[in-house]
Amino acid sequence: MSINAVIPVRAGSRRLPNKNIARFGNSTLLEWKIDQLLKVKEVDQITVSSDSDLMLEMASKKGVEIHKRAPEYCDEKTKTFGEVVKHICESISGEHILWATCTAPLVLPENYSDAIERYFEALQGGFDSLMSVEPFKRYIWTETGPLNYKLGLDHVPSQELDQLYFVTDGILMAPRNKMIEWSYFHGKKPFKYELSKINCIDIDDEYDLSVSKAWLKDFLE
Repeated sequence: MSINAVIPVRAGSRRLPNKNIARFGNSTLLEWKIDQLLKVKEVDQITVSSDSDLMLEMASKKGVEIHKRAPEYCDEKTKTFGEVVKHICESISGEHILWATCTAPLVLPENYSDAIERYFEALQGGFDSLMSVEPFKRYIWTETGPLNYKLGLDHVPSQELDQLYFVTDGILMAPRNKMIEWSYFHGKKPFKYELSKINCIDIDDEYDLSVSKAWLKDFLE
C-alpha cells in the first residue's frame, strides 16, 4: 500500500513568474511543500517532477526523489494535461499517488495524514479516488441567467441552496494504475475531502501569494 507523494512543478508560469519557487516563509513554495510532506508519516516516498534543473536540484538537496520531465510535458501546449498526468505516473513508482501541488502551501501535514486515512476508507466504501474541495453556497449565473436558483417568489436564502464545491487541487489521491488508465488524477466517483477556506488557498497570482503569506503569519503565531 505504498504512497508516493508527487509534487509537479515546471519552470514556466504565465501569471506569476517562477511561481513554484516564490519565497514563502523561510524558504520557497517548493521547499516548503517538501518539508510539509516529510512530516507525513504515512507517505513512503516523495517525488518532484519537473523540467527545471534548478527545482530538481532543490529537491535532491532535500533528499527526495526526482523525475526529469521533457519540455513537451511542461509547456501546456504540446501535450494535454491528461497526457502529462499519465506520463508522470508511468515514470514513477508507488501503488498509490498523492498529488500535492506546492501552490497550496497551507494544506498542512495533519491534513494530508487525515486525508490518507479517509482515502483508504473511501476505497473500501466504493469511491475510486479522493479530491480536496472547498464547500460553498453562493448564487451563480451563467451567460444566460441563474444557474442554481430562481428569481422572484421562488428565491431562497443562500443557506438553502444545493451544496456546491470548488475542487482545490491541494490533495488528490488515487491508485497509480488508475491515474494511468484515466489520464487524470481522480476518477468519476471521488470522495470529496472538505478543507477550510484557509487550507484551500491556491496560488495563481501575486494577490494569492500575498494572502497566503498573511494567513501563514496566523499559523506561526
